[in-house]
Amino acid sequence: MTIEVLNLVTTEEATFFQKQCSALAERGIELETLAVPERPAADEHRSPLSYARLVPRAISRARDGFDIVHANNGLTAPAALAQSRLPVVISLWGTDLFGRFGAVSRAAACGADAVIVMSDGMAASLDVDAHVIPHGVDLDVFRPMSQDAARDRLGWRSDRYYVLFPYSTERAVKNYPRARRVVDEAATSLDHPVELTTVSGVDHHDMVRYYAASDALILTSRHEGSTNAVKEALACDTPVVSVDVGDVAERLAGTDRSRVCRSDEELVAGLVEVLPSEGEPGGERRAVTELGLERMAERIESVYRSVLAE
Repeated sequence: MTIEVLNLVTTEEATFFQKQCSALAERGIELETLAVPERPAADEHRSPLSYARLVPRAISRARDGFDIVHANNGLTAPAALAQSRLPVVISLWGTDLFGRFGAVSRAAACGADAVIVMSDGMAASLDVDAHVIPHGVDLDVFRPMSQDAARDRLGWRSDRYYVLFPYSTERAVKNYPRARRVVDEAATSLDHPVELTTVSGVDHHDMVRYYAASDALILTSRHEGSTNAVKEALACDTPVVSVDVGDVAERLAGTDRSRVCRSDEELVAGLVEVLPSEGEPGGERRAVTELGLERMAERIESVYRSVLAE
């Protein structure tokens, strides 16, 4: 039986959402997407009116032969639940649950036929059962490559350590000032200069070079669901030094060089240990080999079929 899904999403251009749709389409799932109108400027929030305008569009399209409405991001869930014809699956991404409008996501989850979350910690914070299905990684794109070759392409030097912060410095939730403080402190204990390199707004496929060229990725976020940057870095065999947010501890549990930290002191010590380390090739990538796009799509399809069977 072919399943037809009406996707609701905050930002249709989000790379991980596009990857999810492509992986589901390869399994024969038919998809249509409605996005919240009026995309805001960078680092601004949409008004509640933008989300309200999604409601009549969702109600209207839900009448046109779909089997399921899938609300991707909790802020689209009220529009999914506003129609009463079709079962609703909600995927919560992280900030929608732990951010300023988390109450909306929690309330919507109670009305859904199924809820998907990115981590065990997210599941534990809800009053309903949830399926833990992290965003998948394109393991064909994100793979180990020569650090020297990657640095040559980027124009990076060979006589220093590079620590990657793969976000805009303006995204408050990512806490760039803490990353800056930690890297500066770690540099005082190392025998080579250390550069904290920020990257945002580049083509997603180009990120593989930044991961490969870096000696480590640092994550200092205030909260996360299941951050794609961590999984992509691991897939490139790049170690991660991170605070204990989202599913980071679970992701790093099977690695050789990465560190989960709970204080600035531990983050500094983690970088000092990780940056000079050669480690075992492949030790980081092995931790994400079960997180490919195909496995993610298989599990989401299983949720769809379970909901329809009920």
